[in-house]
Amino acid sequence: MIKLFLLLVGAAAVMLFVYVRVAPSEPARWHEDPRLVTRPNTPNFYLVRMVGGDAMPQVFQRSVQDLAKALDAIARADGAALLAGSVESGHMTYLTRTRVVGFPDYTSILIEPAGEGAMLLAFARARFGHSDLGNNRARLERWIKAVSGQVNSTR
Repeated sequence: MIKLFLLLVGAAAVMLFVYVRVAPSEPARWHEDPRLVTRPNTPNFYLVRMVGGDAMPQVFQRSVQDLAKALDAIARADGAALLAGSVESGHMTYLTRTRVVGFPDYTSILIEPAGEGAMLLAFARARFGHSDLGNNRARLERWIKAVSGQVNSTR
């Protein structure tokens, strides 16, 4: 009886891991404007925007297009896949996965004009679970730090 129970628990765990890996990511559901999102009730997100964010956006002394291209290159080099939007529009949503289990995370980036430069707004969040152990914040901060090293920025 115990063997059967353990077998069923093991099978359920395998099915959960498989679902996490193969669950479809609907672009329309995950492609969001960081300026307009409602803060989630769980701590598994990180929001960069002027009002109600976890951090204030940076202003870069570059064009929207140059900043979007630089960020896209950094995100892709970090293993992200463009799920929705486009570099040309300056509004992109990337899909990334955790290393071991493959939990999907989504990062929506909006780059808009700010004076003579461009401002980067972002919303990074986990799809599953209550906590992401700070992974979305760390990833987004890593991307912003990398793009800051490529282009001049001011806060």
